[in-house]
Amino acid sequence: MTLEPSLETSLLAAVPDLRAFAYSLCGNIDHADDLVQETLMRAIANIDLFTPGTNLPAWLMTILRNAFIAVYRKRRHSVEDPNGTLAATLTSQPQQDGSVQVGELQAALARLPLYQREAIILVGGQGLSYQEAAEVCDCKIGTMKSRVKRARARLAKLLAIEHADELGPDLPLRAALSRDNLHWAA
Repeated sequence: MTLEPSLETSLLAAVPDLRAFAYSLCGNIDHADDLVQETLMRAIANIDLFTPGTNLPAWLMTILRNAFIAVYRKRRHSVEDPNGTLAATLTSQPQQDGSVQVGELQAALARLPLYQREAIILVGGQGLSYQEAAEVCDCKIGTMKSRVKRARARLAKLLAIEHADELGPDLPLRAALSRDNLHWAA
């Protein structure tokens, strides 16, 4: 199947955001890459269902999320690494403050319920509007706002952040825990 060049360029431009979202959902870079590949294959196979002029990244995120849920349902009865023992052997200690913050954020994100994690990643990490994120997750905009607010509050608690000054210079962390969306302790 041959895609028109502008559509192919748009698909390729969405890959980094798809990889980040996939990784946030499954926590494994190899699984995330497989999920992105599956998403792109499904998108290309069903490109006639995409409405030109609409939000291609949101459409792709919806496909990715649905693919993840399908895999999750298949695997929910089998556990690959229940205690994280294997994962712990594959990691190394971060050597810079930014790496430490990213690691702490990833660990805190992993402790969120899936629906909150995907909400905070879509809105805070991917920059989708509440409306776009709600469409990806097939829920109402008010539900998405609630999920994001609760996720931000839970992340702030898990990361022991009480004031905006404690966020540091890390832009992804600042985006996820936007000051405008948290009620900081006095």
